[in-house]
Amino acid sequence: MKAAVISRFGQVADVVEVRDIPAPAVGPHDLLIEVRAAGVNPVDHLIVKGFMGSTELTHTQVIGSEVAGVVTAAGDEMTRFSVGDEVFARVDPRVGGAFAEYVAVHEDLVAVKPAGVSFEEAAGLPLVALTAWQALTEQAAVKAGTRVLIHGGAGGVGSAGVQIAKHLGAEVITTVSADGVDLVRELGADQVIDYRAEKFDELLRDVDVVLDTIGGDTQERSFRVLRPGGTLVSIVPIADVEAKKAQWNVQASSFLMRPNGEQLARLAALVESRELRTIVEAVFPLNKAVDALLKVERGGARGKTVITVRS
Repeated sequence: MKAAVISRFGQVADVVEVRDIPAPAVGPHDLLIEVRAAGVNPVDHLIVKGFMGSTELTHTQVIGSEVAGVVTAAGDEMTRFSVGDEVFARVDPRVGGAFAEYVAVHEDLVAVKPAGVSFEEAAGLPLVALTAWQALTEQAAVKAGTRVLIHGGAGGVGSAGVQIAKHLGAEVITTVSADGVDLVRELGADQVIDYRAEKFDELLRDVDVVLDTIGGDTQERSFRVLRPGGTLVSIVPIADVEAKKAQWNVQASSFLMRPNGEQLARLAALVESRELRTIVEAVFPLNKAVDALLKVERGGARGKTVITVRS
C-alpha cells in the first residue's frame, strides 16, 4: 500500500516520503480501515521533527492521527463493527498510520461516521473535537451560563470548542483575526475579539474558563481575565503552573487529548444534529502529503487541512 512515512526525524521536506510499504497487521480487537481521508494537525509535523517524546526511530513510521474510511477486515475478537461500516477515529498516537491506504485501529477508538457528511469532513473531526470536548467537560466542567474564552476560534480546536461550548450552554467569547470574524459568529460565538486590533485582556474580566490553543504571551495574559477560582485549560504546556495558580487564585492545567471511541460517537451525534461541523479549508492528495504538512506548519488556518487518500 502507499503511505506517507518517515525513517528518521527531521524537517518535513527532508524526511517525509510517500512510498509503498506492507499493509498493517490486524490485531484481535482491531479494524482494518480502508482510508478515504485523513486529517492533518500540528502534532503531525512535531512528530516528524521528533518533538513528541521519541529520541530515535527504530522502524519506518506512517504519519497521521485522524482517519475516516470503510472497514474492510476485522480481528477475531472484534465485536462492535462490521465489514463495510463507514467509520472514523483518532488513531493511537503511539502507533500513527492515518496517511496511508489502510490503517489498523483498535475498536475502542472508532465510531460510526456521522451520516450526511463527507469522509473529508469526518476525517477533520476526531482530534480537534475530542480535544475541545475533553478540555471543556473534563478539565473545566463547562455548563449552562459559564463564560468561556476560546483563543484561536477559527482554527481546528478553537472552532470545535466554540461549537461544543455553545452546545453546553456557555456564553462564548473568542479571539480571531479580522478574516475569521464572520466564521466564528456563524459557529455561535457571542463575542468576537480581533486580536490584532484589540487586546482581550483589556476588554474582559471575570471569565470562568479560558481554553488556550495558542500559548506564549496569549497564555500569560489569559490569567488576568479569569475570575478568582476560574480555570485555564491549555493544549500548550504552562510554565511555572503552580506559581501562577497561586498568584492568580485560579485553576490551571495543560493536557493531551486521549483517543476515545465512545466520546467520538457522542460527537458524531452532534454533527448529525447540526450542532457541530468541521471547517475544511484545504484538501490535498496523498502524494502531496508534504505540502499538506507544510501548510499546517505555517499556521494561520481557517479550519482543517485534509488528505484525500481514496475517493
